[in-house]
Amino acid sequence: MGELKIEDYALIGDTHSAALVGLNGSIDWLCLPRFDSGACFASLLGNESNGRWLIAPAGGARHSTRRYRADTLVLETDFETDAGSVRVIDFMPPRQGEPDVIRIVEGLRGDVAMEMELIIRFDYGHVVPWVRQVDGHLGAIAGPDALALWSDVPTLGKDFTTRAEFTVRPGERVCFVLMWHPSHEPAPAPLKPIDALEDTTRWWREWVAACSFQGRWRDQVVRSLITLKALTYAPTGGLVAAPTTSLPERIGGVRNWDYRFCWLRDATYSLYALTIGGYTEEATAWRNWLLRAAAGDPASLQTMYGVAGERRLTELELEWLPGFANSRPVRIGNAAVNQFQLDVYGELMDALHVGRRSGIRGDKAAWAFERTLMRFVDRAWKEPDEGIWEVRGPRRHFVHSKVMAWVAFDRAVKAVERFGLDGPVDEWRQSRVAVRDQIWREGFSVARNTFTQYYGSTEPDASLLMLPLVGFIDANDPRMLGTVAAIEQDLLVDGFVRRYRTDETVDGLPPGEGAFIACTFWLADNYSLQGRRDEAVRVFEGLLSLCNDVGLLAEEYDVGLKRQLGNFPQAFSHVMLINTAHNLSSGRGPAVDRPSDGPRA
Repeated sequence: MGELKIEDYALIGDTHSAALVGLNGSIDWLCLPRFDSGACFASLLGNESNGRWLIAPAGGARHSTRRYRADTLVLETDFETDAGSVRVIDFMPPRQGEPDVIRIVEGLRGDVAMEMELIIRFDYGHVVPWVRQVDGHLGAIAGPDALALWSDVPTLGKDFTTRAEFTVRPGERVCFVLMWHPSHEPAPAPLKPIDALEDTTRWWREWVAACSFQGRWRDQVVRSLITLKALTYAPTGGLVAAPTTSLPERIGGVRNWDYRFCWLRDATYSLYALTIGGYTEEATAWRNWLLRAAAGDPASLQTMYGVAGERRLTELELEWLPGFANSRPVRIGNAAVNQFQLDVYGELMDALHVGRRSGIRGDKAAWAFERTLMRFVDRAWKEPDEGIWEVRGPRRHFVHSKVMAWVAFDRAVKAVERFGLDGPVDEWRQSRVAVRDQIWREGFSVARNTFTQYYGSTEPDASLLMLPLVGFIDANDPRMLGTVAAIEQDLLVDGFVRRYRTDETVDGLPPGEGAFIACTFWLADNYSLQGRRDEAVRVFEGLLSLCNDVGLLAEEYDVGLKRQLGNFPQAFSHVMLINTAHNLSSGRGPAVDRPSDGPRA
C-alpha cells in the first residue's frame, strides 16, 4: 500500500492499553500492559524492524475496506484479492487478567493464501527478545516483559522474525492469540478466540446501550464515546490524551510529543461529554482520579499525570527511532509536566463544579482541598505562565490563563452560592472582579478590537474562543464578536482554525503545524451562540468529514496535504465532537450551560 498516513490506522483496546492497526493488516503500535508502557510493536515510528504484527494476503490485495462491528471496538478488515476475499477480525477483550490481542482470519470467497509475520521488539523497538517454543505456544522474553503466541497454524522462526503461511477457504477461521505476561511468571491459559469475540462484542454493545444521547449525529457521538471509553485506564478512571507518542504536528517537524498521559486541562469538557452520553459512572471515576492526582500542595499541581496519578514523567528522546514519516525526535515522557500553567487551576475548579452540577457530590475533604487550591490561586494569578499550549518559550501573561483564573474564582463563588458550601466568598468575588478588570485593561487590543494572545500582544489566539464557553463574556458582546473576526482573519485556513501564529519568539520551536481540530469545534460553538447556526453546522460537518473511515480523529489537520496530524486518536478532538453535537442538537451544552449559572464578567 505504500507509506501509511495517520488516518490509515484504526484503534483497538481493552481500557488498559491500546493498539493501532493499519489498513494493510499490520499492528504497528502496541504498548503493554498499560497505555504508557514500552511498545513491543513500534514500527509506527520507524519500520518493520522496530516491531509489528502483519496478517494479510500473501502478495498483497487489490484493495481493502474496514469497519467496526456496530457499537463495538471490534475491527473487521476485508481484503479483496484475485483469488478471493478474506476478513481479518482484530480486538482486545476487556481486561480480565493479562492483556490479549486476538486476530481471527475468516475466509469469505475463494481460497486465499495468507501470510503472518510477527516481529517483537520490546522497549520501543529496541530490544530483541529470546524466542522459543514453550508448552504448545511461542514464548518471547526480554527483561520484565514476555509475550506468548498461540496459533492455529504452524509458525517458523527465522532472522528474529516469526512467520506463517496458510490458506483460508470460505467459512474457515484461523485464530491467533497474543498475550502479555510478566516474564517471571508462566503464561496463563489463553482465551478461546471465538468465545472471546462474542463476549467482547456483547460487552461493548451493552455499554453502548446505556448511551442517553439521542440527538442529531448520534452515530458519530457514539463512536466518539466508545473511543473515550477505550482511552480510559479502567483501574483508576484516568483518561489519556491519546494512545500514541510523537506522531508529528508537522510532517518532518519537531513538534512531536508523548500524549499517553492524563491532562487536567481535558477534565471539564471530558466530564461534560461523559454526562451528555449518560455515563455518570465513568464521569465519577474521572472526577475521582482528578482529586487523587491533584492532591497535595497546590503550588506543585501539574498539568498532567500518569494514568495512575504518577508525577514523574521525565522526557527522553529515543535516538534509534527515525519517527513517523521521518519526523524526529521521538519522545517518551513530557517535559511540560514541569511547567507552570495557571489555567489548569481554573480547569480543575470548573471540572469539580461540573461534577456537582451533574450530581457527582464530593465530600468535605474534597471541598477543603478546593479551598486550599483557591488560596494558592489568589497569590499566583498575577504571575506569567507557559499557558494552554505549553509553549517552550518565555513565560507570558497569557489571556486564556488569566480567564481561567477568573473561572477558578467564579466557580468557587458558585460553590457557596449554589451548593451551600462554606468559604470566603466575598474575597473570591473581589478577586474575580480584579482578574476581570486586569484582562479588560491588559488583554484587549482596542486598535484591533480583539482579545489578544498575551498582554502587550496584538495577535489573537484560538484559545480565546473559549471565553464565552466558560462564561467569561457573552458571545455577542462586541469585544467577542471582534475577537472571532480577528481569528477568522488571522487563523482560519480553508475552514479550519490554527491555534496561533507559530513563532519561535512565542513558543521556542520552529514554526509550522496543522489546524487544531478542537479549536475549530470551539469556533462552531461560538457561531451557534452568535445565532449563526447555518455556519456552525457547516463548520461542524466539515470537521466530521475529517474523520477517517472508522470515525477517528487526530489532534490536527494539514489543509495543504489534506491529512490528519498529531497523536491519534485524540481524546480531546472526540470530546469536543460530542459537546458540539450536543450543543447544536439541543441548543444547550457547555457553551450555554456554564454561563447560565450566574452573571458574566
